[in-house]
Amino acid sequence: MTSDLVQSRAAQTLLDKVSGVLQEGGDPRVKQIVRRIVSDLYTVIDEFDVSPDEFWLTLGFLQNGAPEFGLIAPGLGFDHFLDMRMDEQDRRRGIETGTPRTIEGPLYVPGAPLAQGFARLDDGSDTGEVLVMHGCVRDAAGQPVADAVVDVWHANTLGNYSHFDTSQTPYNNRRRIRSGADGRYKFQSIVPSGYAVPPQGTTERLLGCIGRHGQRPAHIHFFVSAPGCRLLTTQINIDGDPYLHDDFALATRDGLIPAIVRHDDPESMQAEGLNTPYSEIEFDFTLTASVDPGDTGLHARPRVPALESAAA
Repeated sequence: MTSDLVQSRAAQTLLDKVSGVLQEGGDPRVKQIVRRIVSDLYTVIDEFDVSPDEFWLTLGFLQNGAPEFGLIAPGLGFDHFLDMRMDEQDRRRGIETGTPRTIEGPLYVPGAPLAQGFARLDDGSDTGEVLVMHGCVRDAAGQPVADAVVDVWHANTLGNYSHFDTSQTPYNNRRRIRSGADGRYKFQSIVPSGYAVPPQGTTERLLGCIGRHGQRPAHIHFFVSAPGCRLLTTQINIDGDPYLHDDFALATRDGLIPAIVRHDDPESMQAEGLNTPYSEIEFDFTLTASVDPGDTGLHARPRVPALESAAA
């Protein structure tokens, strides 16, 4: 049986990207084999209606013996393909999806400190450019959503994430922010950098065989949740990054590249309580109403446990 979704132009374009068949470099035979294997696995996912929970539980099983499966999966487009399937399911059911979803990635840590309205994400040790990001959480009708939780995490200027990089303090660049009645959230942090897959690891070796790199553009991850709403898994990219539209994990999506405005005038700095230039991103999240049991919570993918002690 042939999957209509896998045969669609969007899925075929995705397969061309993940297999590197349109790029120079790498082994042409390996590229064709990788394309066929990944296409067949996409077809199995679609024909058997494999749920995201089932996929992530399977990936967790594989990671027990090979931890880099958590990077190989997005590199071969599986994370993005799951998003494509969910988008198509929503389209067929006439469900408005609000802010575009995109991949979670393997570096989330639950249990970040919870703040009301505003949070400082970084611990002050990184000398990177200051970032102020703010916006409103809205429902499908455009109304502010009170008591929404914006769970945010990102890398430092070396492209490393706290917990996985033990030199950083616990929950550095990670916080949860609860919106007030006006639906607004705001945080101060540093502009993150992109990163590459581990050098000489299995992911880099596989990508090298098919002529692809393992670079990700700078980005910021989010889970956004609220009572009665579907949980939104998404991330924004930092505009101007050289890998913005060449992400090895294929997570860049239209609607998730907000403008970044740089301020160096005294009035703007004073208004933010800063004595240094900073960058500003304004971005509103749109949530949709819950339609299925379980769509308000996280998918059952392997994640590290919450830390016993959190930063203040």
